Order: sequence, then structure tokens, then C-alpha cells
Amino acid sequence: MNNTNQSFKKPHALISDISASLVVFLVALPLCMGIAVASGMPPARGLVTGIVGGIMVGTLSGSPLQVSGPAAGLAVIVFELINDHGIGALGPILVVAGAIQLLAGILRVGRWFRAISPEVVHGMLAGIGVLIVIQQFHVVLDRAPKATGPANIFAMGEALAAGLFPLDGSKEEWALLVGVVTLFVILLWERFRPAKLKLVPAALLGIGAGTALAQTLHLGIRRIDVPASLGDMVSFTPLSAFLATRWTSLLGTAIALAFIASAETLLSAAAVDQMQTKVRANYDKELAAQGIGNMLCGFLGALPMTGVIVRSSANVQAGAETRRSTILHGLWLLISVAIFARTLRMIPMASLAAVLVLTGIRLVKPKDILHLRRFGWPPVIVYGLSMVTIVATNLLTGVLVGIGLSLLWTLWKLTHLQLDVETTDHRTDIHLAGVGTFLAIPKISRTLDDTPSGPPIYIHGFSLRYIDHACIEIIEAWVDRRQAAGEIVYLEREHLLKRYQTPVSQAVD
Repeated sequence: MNNTNQSFKKPHALISDISASLVVFLVALPLCMGIAVASGMPPARGLVTGIVGGIMVGTLSGSPLQVSGPAAGLAVIVFELINDHGIGALGPILVVAGAIQLLAGILRVGRWFRAISPEVVHGMLAGIGVLIVIQQFHVVLDRAPKATGPANIFAMGEALAAGLFPLDGSKEEWALLVGVVTLFVILLWERFRPAKLKLVPAALLGIGAGTALAQTLHLGIRRIDVPASLGDMVSFTPLSAFLATRWTSLLGTAIALAFIASAETLLSAAAVDQMQTKVRANYDKELAAQGIGNMLCGFLGALPMTGVIVRSSANVQAGAETRRSTILHGLWLLISVAIFARTLRMIPMASLAAVLVLTGIRLVKPKDILHLRRFGWPPVIVYGLSMVTIVATNLLTGVLVGIGLSLLWTLWKLTHLQLDVETTDHRTDIHLAGVGTFLAIPKISRTLDDTPSGPPIYIHGFSLRYIDHACIEIIEAWVDRRQAAGEIVYLEREHLLKRYQTPVSQAVD
């Protein structure tokens, strides 16, 4: 919190926050409406969630640089809910889900989400980055993206073949040109911008160039669809809806909604912590803020919200310093619909998609793999499988797979015994290292039985962190047999017994 307060006092922090908020606003505007459509809701309801997430949750947030709004991860749940029970059931269920989140934050449940290994967080970011790229690839070609990652991948070849070839001036070709111009201006500005203008967002200039091109050439490609008035954005949930809701069948849906929204929010907050060092997240405070935001969205008839990694990563990359950026992006959403709706309708979807493609590419960082490789292949495997699972299924499943693999790896490390045999003409040394439990008995027996007879045998246990009685008995029985056969075997029995008495808490440090 001290870092945040200090940032508020810095003159350049305000400029950085305003600059970043404009970038986030431009990214959030189409996403809010697009997710609403994917959820079976009017586009305006998504904007309401974005405004509440920016202004209300941004003010109360425990993760100041995280941006909250409608999330694609909840679109399927909302769509099925509306399809089965009608749009009127969403408001009451969302209020209850928000209340559950608020209670969880008060009870300090959020802090447990900090126990996530770095390879899972990096894998989550990479998986989301891949999803962004393959999804927005279709939008850059002025086409609608598919519902899943695999479907978007399989459709990429057909989109290129049918949309770009032969070169005949199709809308896909013009949309791609707008996207390429947007990317070119962004990269050019980032590479050569003057030091005095370093806070001018490259994405804003790129979108401006793409919009100017589309307007000048009168291109017939898709533009942002902004609601005509503020009145179209709000649909209050009446109190009678709470009484009419069949809670016996829908309470489980509210609990599931609260759990998934909380998981995505706090995992996103963990990812934001990984991307910057300016502020650290207070997970319990963030969870409570999300609960208040979702309760308000329920009363306003809007979509559920979570902390969203796409907009949050755009916020961090744009140079946000404090929570002002998040709050301002919500304010810009509100002002844009109220005042600048006509201007916003000029922005091509392909230009916004190009910004997201670049954001997605930057979330997949090869240096993360090189960093994890220093600790062996298992963290890299967890990273890769988490990323692939997120792309193939969804965010929550991918993260659960990553956490499960991390737990299996930890369990293996805690129960792993290493046996090294060094044989010379004069002696044989057997070194035991790690943790020896009954699970290692087959390995111990095989190693000892394969030890050749002849020179004296020395069994060392200095590198053991712990060994249980089952392993000690196996080793002692083998030593007794070899000694009875006339061989010379040295065993530090007292040392093994000392390791047996070592508390497990110290053994696994």
C-alpha cells in the first residue's frame, strides 16, 4: 500500500495512469460487448459490467493494477443458465454468488491462492496468450472467432484459403491490411518514439492509424457496435425475481459461479504480480471487492465479472502505476457511450484485434522456459502441459492440471531416494541421499543385490534427510547376510538411526 500511495504523489504517475487507462479502455470496449453476445446477453450488459469493474471494483481492489470486467471463462455458464432458466434468473444468482465471494474474502480464504507454483502461473499466461492470438487471428480477417481453442486452430487454414486467396480485394484482405498497419505503427512507435513522448501509448496511435485508413478508403469492414444511449445499458433486477427463483436447483449454480469467478480472479491477480514489481496483491481484499462488484452487477442485470488477464496485462504493459488506471478505464467506458458513441463506431474490429494479437504474443515468453529449465525438466513439463490444456479446454481446467502435476512432482521429491554406487579395485561406496521410505524398498533391494562381491563395501548415509525403519531393516538384513558370507561391509548404523529420528518437518526442508 505504501508503494501505491507514493505512486499517487509522483507527477508522472498520473500521466502514466491516464495513458494506460486509454489503452485498457480501447481493449475493453469490444471485449465487454463481445463476451456479452457470447453469453446470450445484449452487448450493453457487458459494458455495465466493465464500468462497475473499473469504477467500483477498481476503487476497492486488493490488486490495484488488475482490471475487472466480463470474462470469457464464464460465458458458457451464463449462456447455459439463460438458456435453461431465462435471463431473469441471472440477476438473483449473481447477487448470491457475489455474497459468497464477499464472505470468502472476509474469512481470508483468498490468501490460499498464493500457494500456486510459478510454472503454473507462467503456463497460464502462455496458454492465455496462445488463445488470444488464435482467437483474434480470425477477427483480424474480419471473421467471427470460434468457441474453443482447437476450433479456432482448425479454422485458421480455411480462413486463410477462403479469405485471402485469390487476392481480389475481399473484406478479409482489407481487414488484414488495417490490422497490419495497426501493428506496424505500434512496433514503429515503440522502437523509435522520442523520449519526451514515451508515455504516448503506441496502441492508441496504432488504432488511430487503422481507423484513419478504414475511414479514408471507406472500407466495408466491421466496426465497434456501441449502444445508442445509457438507458439501453441497465435493466434493474426486481425484488420479486429473488422470490421467483428456484433456489433448490440453482443454489449449486451460484456456488459454482462464485468458485470459478474467484479462481479466475485470484489466478489473474497472481499473474499480474508476476508481470510487475510495483505493487503486490492482497488476495482477501480483492476477493471481497469482486463480491461487492458481482452483487452490484446482479442488481443491475449485468454480466458476472472476474479479474481479467487480457485487460490486466494490457494495463501493466501500458505502464500503469496505480489503481487510477483501472478506475479511469471504467470512467472512459461510461463517457464513451454517453458522448463519443458516434466516434467509437468508426474503429475497425480488425485494428483492435491487432492490439490483442500483440498482447497475446508477449504473454508467451521463451525466457520463462529458460528460467524454469534451471530447475530441471519437471517444471518445464508442468508449464507446457498447463499451457496446452488451457488452449485445448479452458483456463480453470488447465490451471487445475498444472496444480495437480506440481503436487505429484512435490510428492515424488519428498519420497525420492537416490542411490549412487562407486566401485574401484579397492572398495565399493554406496551413497544414499534424499528421503528413504518403504516406497524405496524395491530400489534399495535391487541396488544392494547388484553390488558386486570382493572389495570392502562402505554404505554412507550422510546425505539422507530422512529414512524410515522399513528401509533400515532391509539394509541391515543385507549387511548381515554379506558379513555372514565373509565379506567386509561397513554400515553407520547409529547414523541411520539418527536420520530415522529426524522430524519429517526438518527432513523435507
